Amino acid sequence: MSVSASLQMENYKKTRSVELPSVCPFPALPPDTPEVRVRDGSKIRHPLRFALGHMEERRRGAQGAGGATGGQALCRQIVLTASGKGVSKAITCAEMVKRRVGGLHQLTQLQFSTVEEVWDPLEATSGLDSLTVSRNLPNIWILLSRDTLDRSQPGYQEPGRHDTLWAHEEEGGPPRSGHKRKKAGGGGGAGRGRGPGRETVRSREPAKGPI
Repeated sequence: MSVSASLQMENYKKTRSVELPSVCPFPALPPDTPEVRVRDGSKIRHPLRFALGHMEERRRGAQGAGGATGGQALCRQIVLTASGKGVSKAITCAEMVKRRVGGLHQLTQLQFSTVEEVWDPLEATSGLDSLTVSRNLPNIWILLSRDTLDRSQPGYQEPGRHDTLWAHEEEGGPPRSGHKRKKAGGGGGAGRGRGPGRETVRSREPAKGPI
């Protein structure tokens, strides 16, 4: 985009935005590995339900004598991906899946995806041309696997690494700092409120005697 065009951006409006597909950084995965796309505007319960539906034991149907299953087979691996503001949701979703399904190995890769924005002139008769602006967004790929992954890979996390975080809250650990401040403020405020009230009443009693 030229300098003159950037000075005239107030004469443009963004008509469409397209995120170019990014390549999965885990090429050795089986072709039927589920992939969960976590978007910024979606509720986290939707991708979480999809992931748990493929990874939890209860998803597996009753196996008959011939080896056939009544439900969908239990997945060994699943991939979660997100870009931009959806990255934090993907991380939260992965941690919740690991909490529900124990023994999962994790491999995390960070990339950048390209988004192309098309800007058209506000007035068709202005003589301005349409503009295409490309920008990069942070992109995350999280692989959760029941099978052992390459521990030498950057971003590898062994099973159980999340246990200390959850156990601290579940086993009655110390309250969060926000809760502590609220409790101290509420108790201290009430005590300070009563103290001056009693002192004011007592200070007035001697003044009523002589009258």
